[in-house]
Amino acid sequence: MRFASVAWRQWTLRAAWLLLALAAALYCAWRFAGPTPLQTNLLALLPPTEADPVAEEAVDQLARVLGNRAVLLVSSRDAAHAKAAARQLGDTLTASRAFASVTARLPPFDPGRITRFYLPYRFHLLTARDRATLAGSANDPTALHDALAERLYGLPNAGLATSLAEDPFGWLQHWLGALPLAASNLGIEDDLLVAHRGAITSVLVVGTLPGSAYESDVQRGVLRALAHGEAALHAAWPDVSVARTGAVFYAEAARRASERDVHRIGVVSAVGISLLMLWIFRSPRLIVFGLLSTALGILCALAATLLVFGKLHLLTLVFGASLIGEAVDYSIQYFVVYLGARERWAPWRGAREVLPALAVALGTSLLGYAILTFAPFPALKQIACFAIVGIFTAFASVLSLLPSLMTRPARRSPRGLFAVAATSLAKWHAVIGGRRAWGVGLALVIVAVPGWLQLRSDDDIHLLIQRDPSLVAQERAVSAAVGADNSAQFFVVRGATPEDVLERAEALGARLGALQGEAALSGWQSVTSFVPSVRQQQADHALLAARVFADPARLRALLGEAGFRDDVAQAWPAAWAQSGAAVLHVDDWLREPWSQPFRHLWLGRSSSTPGAFAAVVLPQGVSSANEAALAALARTLPGVSFVDKAASVSRLFGAYRQDGAIWLAGALALVLALLMLRYGWRAAFAVALPVCLAIGVTLAVFGYAQVRINLFNLLALMLVLGVGANYAVFLREGALRAAADIGAVWTGVLLSAATTLLSFGMLGMSSMPALKSFGATLSLGIMVAVLLAPIGMSAGMLPAQGRKT
Repeated sequence: MRFASVAWRQWTLRAAWLLLALAAALYCAWRFAGPTPLQTNLLALLPPTEADPVAEEAVDQLARVLGNRAVLLVSSRDAAHAKAAARQLGDTLTASRAFASVTARLPPFDPGRITRFYLPYRFHLLTARDRATLAGSANDPTALHDALAERLYGLPNAGLATSLAEDPFGWLQHWLGALPLAASNLGIEDDLLVAHRGAITSVLVVGTLPGSAYESDVQRGVLRALAHGEAALHAAWPDVSVARTGAVFYAEAARRASERDVHRIGVVSAVGISLLMLWIFRSPRLIVFGLLSTALGILCALAATLLVFGKLHLLTLVFGASLIGEAVDYSIQYFVVYLGARERWAPWRGAREVLPALAVALGTSLLGYAILTFAPFPALKQIACFAIVGIFTAFASVLSLLPSLMTRPARRSPRGLFAVAATSLAKWHAVIGGRRAWGVGLALVIVAVPGWLQLRSDDDIHLLIQRDPSLVAQERAVSAAVGADNSAQFFVVRGATPEDVLERAEALGARLGALQGEAALSGWQSVTSFVPSVRQQQADHALLAARVFADPARLRALLGEAGFRDDVAQAWPAAWAQSGAAVLHVDDWLREPWSQPFRHLWLGRSSSTPGAFAAVVLPQGVSSANEAALAALARTLPGVSFVDKAASVSRLFGAYRQDGAIWLAGALALVLALLMLRYGWRAAFAVALPVCLAIGVTLAVFGYAQVRINLFNLLALMLVLGVGANYAVFLREGALRAAADIGAVWTGVLLSAATTLLSFGMLGMSSMPALKSFGATLSLGIMVAVLLAPIGMSAGMLPAQGRKT
């Protein structure tokens, strides 16, 4: 009867774990069967950094607007080849259906449409030069006559032209000529956008994506179509080259590099851990059980992360692959008890024996990962969720599933290896343990102090994101040919009404134009270049009323003397008389199709802040020499903020790095409190000493090696505390077990450290700089923690355990 009850319990547990695994696997399969849940948007790694939520909204909106384009530059020394190749590439990409639209040939466009749009508002639109001329005409009676003569007898305008009858003084034509419609090196030739640089002719081809640049299906379609198009070009014109830029290419490169990291780290970790366990335990069965427990942890972690966050960032996926080494630690400790018990094996009693060690180890690890949830970076919160669920599942499976599977005693036990391990532990403990422990600690601190004094920091955002060098080179080539400024800095102008925004943007423009010397800009883009504020329009209208139309008879005489027919001389003043209410608004401009390339300058009503409107002003020629002046200028204007996302994130990196020492001290206090509950205060300090020294030695090594530390080093030290404390715990708990083989316990501790080092050490080979920092810090810290772990044993434990071997 008792046997039937035990068998029922075993099969119930097996079925429960099988159902959990099936549910997690089916959920993950369902999520990956639809639109990919993998998050390749590098900006998703970054937290909100702007004090003004409208500014943060502007960052997101500009990223969306500019991120859905793929820009291609077809170049050759033969202009005819470049143009023909661009036309062919445009046709090929259009036929591929990988893009929503492709623009190579410009569609027919009547420039007169822009003129006709502004014509009803011509008496409200003056350039700064014409405004100054009219303002000074009160003291210069010939000013209007000279302006009219220049219009009649000057050189013809190569830009947007107006008729003499509708614009006799040319003020509207001057306004149209000042529009920033072609703020680049590009010109229109043969219905193509062409740039000439020396002997090189380049033609621009722009594709609009059918979806997000961060969707893997979109990325694959674009890359496939482009590869086919480039192959056809090179076959027809070997002298033609194609440079590319766009978020879709960077996202695809990041996804590909991360997938490569996942495969390399996952495969190497799994194979390495399996070989280590096979060498130590000499049992393929134990390897299967250990990897089963780990696989359950990772599968449940993946499902939980997708359920909580909806998306899985590549950084989380790569880090998750390295979790294999930590998750397998719990099963290794159970296997140590299993092999040490030999013929006395009882699976559930073994679980009870290992429970205190695993519980304390779980608590310290969960604490280390829980602190990551307080970090401001979404990806780190995902990593924390993934790790917490993964190691807790592995812990639970070791205590419930493995006892239901490992019911028979081990056929063989590596007693010789355990005996060697026990001897080596005794010798090493004699060197660093007992009364010598505090002397060893003091010596390490003395050696470490000079290294600590040499510590330096580097909070640059590029520690988090590393762009593909070949894509960066191509982006620079495109920017140089087009003449566009890819600066990520910009101004956000906000106000309670659209009019407030326009007035403040004009005030900003006036201040930017007044900058001199190194602070000066090469230019800027603003919506007020297309739509002045109502106040400015009314001021221009009033200026015309005072300086031009105040004396209708004089105006008609002036037009007549210049040779205008009487009907024209009558019609233009009549149009003026009817123009008082004709004020241009932003919405009128937004409805025009030709405004599309510039609509990102107007953000409109804020979705994050009720009652707020916003626009962006894009400065050109931002450099380290004038960046500080631009930021200072923004602080002097109401409703204006200077946004530099990279600098903001770097400052946040620095602030959280400085707080990291406080976090680390708080985490250490909590770990000590946890250890005191189990061991009492004296033993708790002894158990915590190895990991504290490991943290100190790691920082000292970075100082001596002139490695600049960053936030990710500090966060990794949190994990060193959480994971590294486990080894002293495992060793002390093993020594406290009455029937334990201390050699087996020490072997298990070393194997646990080796598997963790193998997995986390592989992070050092990651393409992501943040993970490299994680990997280097964790590897060094864990290595020192396991070497010093015997300090956590009291002097009286080892001999008593040693006689049992």
